[in-house]
Amino acid sequence: MSQARQPWYAHDAESDRTPRRVLVVAAHPDDIDFAAAGTVAGFTRAGARVAYCVVTSGGAGGFDETPRDQMAGLRETEQRAAAAAVGVDDVTFLGYPDGRLAVSLELRRDITREIRRHRPDVVITTSPLRNWQHIARSHPDHLATGEATLCAVYPDARNPFAHPGLLADEGLTEWTVPQVWLTAGPDVDHYVDITDTFDRKIAALRAHASQVGHIDGLEEQLRQGLSAQASAGGLPDGRLAEAFLVVDTR
Repeated sequence: MSQARQPWYAHDAESDRTPRRVLVVAAHPDDIDFAAAGTVAGFTRAGARVAYCVVTSGGAGGFDETPRDQMAGLRETEQRAAAAAVGVDDVTFLGYPDGRLAVSLELRRDITREIRRHRPDVVITTSPLRNWQHIARSHPDHLATGEATLCAVYPDARNPFAHPGLLADEGLTEWTVPQVWLTAGPDVDHYVDITDTFDRKIAALRAHASQVGHIDGLEEQLRQGLSAQASAGGLPDGRLAEAFLVVDTR
């Protein structure tokens, strides 16, 4: 654990404050695994119930000869396998078009539905702020997903009068998410030591063969980046860390 501001839910081997329920919202298959699979593996190992909500099916991705009309289905299969590698068996795909996401009321409603359905203690999603030091992390779909998710957390999910059909037609009552963890953004204040779950993160990423199969030295690249993050968080030499900005929404 870094020496930065202590989040409401600490996450290390000595902590008993693992959240009971976590919802991860991402734009594409594999986003979760690059950003937070090690953290998710630690949560599930400690007994948390984690669910994924993936806004698109990644139909615009891929680096091989897979026919375009088969890519979305392939990537959904890969994401389910990646989720299983870190102990997650609940994966929902919202079916929005890859590469064309916008912060719409419909997207806010659909994410609000998942929040009210899962009633998480923590939501993990991408930052809605562009990261000028790592521009590739700020894909427009990532920014839109982060903004829509934050709108769903506050005020939509906690307001019983927002998206009235969720209550009237589906019986989904309001839910207040206490904390959001943002990935890939310009500001970081919490580092999760994933040294002991790094192998599961690698297994999850290798499940995305259509996306990473062409990358030589993937594991070493990840080790370098995660080691740098651990160092930035004040962790000992040889440790690996995923980084977040923790937002208290209460």
